[in-house]
Amino acid sequence: MKIITVIARFLLGLIFLVFGLNGFLHFIPAPPPPSGTAGQFVGALFVSNYLVVVFLLQIIPAVLLLMNRYVPLALTLLAPIIANILLFHILMAPSGLALAIVVTVLWIVVFLSVRSAFAGLWQQRVPAQGLRQQSHGVVFRNQQGGTYA
Repeated sequence: MKIITVIARFLLGLIFLVFGLNGFLHFIPAPPPPSGTAGQFVGALFVSNYLVVVFLLQIIPAVLLLMNRYVPLALTLLAPIIANILLFHILMAPSGLALAIVVTVLWIVVFLSVRSAFAGLWQQRVPAQGLRQQSHGVVFRNQQGGTYA
């Protein structure tokens, strides 16, 4: 399983590094723009320079994944990008859905290998720590019968 995780992490990093750099360097020939709603959506992202941010947010986690550093952070940065890619291809341009699914599966494989880093996200309630409360001499009782000031 460790070999599969390493391969998935490397492929995920490589895919996002190549496509992120391609956004700036244009070394992969661009296909014709999509038509309809997909074309309008991509056009709006391009004209607003929103894609510059997206490409940077692809390159940074890609480098982190390839270096095997801050992998949970890299996965956190890539998750919304992958969700948007997946939704774009499901809803507007189904022709690229295969690569979107491959990237999603790679992300899941890497996520499962570091899922313990995300354990805190699944806690329903977290006790407050480090907050100082002034009690002014008032004593309260909790439901278990204990007291606190």
